[in-house]
Amino acid sequence: MKLFDTILLSLSVVFIIISAYEVMAAGLAHAYTWVMIALLLMFWFTYRKLFKV
Repeated sequence: MKLFDTILLSLSVVFIIISAYEVMAAGLAHAYTWVMIALLLMFWFTYRKLFKV
């Protein structure tokens, strides 16, 4: 795993934690942005891992 992949995975975990906190504190509507950023980073990491970009 390259450095960029490690950074992507770490950032996705951070945004998952942030989004979980925001969902509990303010509800899903307010945390939607954080959830989508976390999913985007996770999908990007998976894409890079599957296709070895």
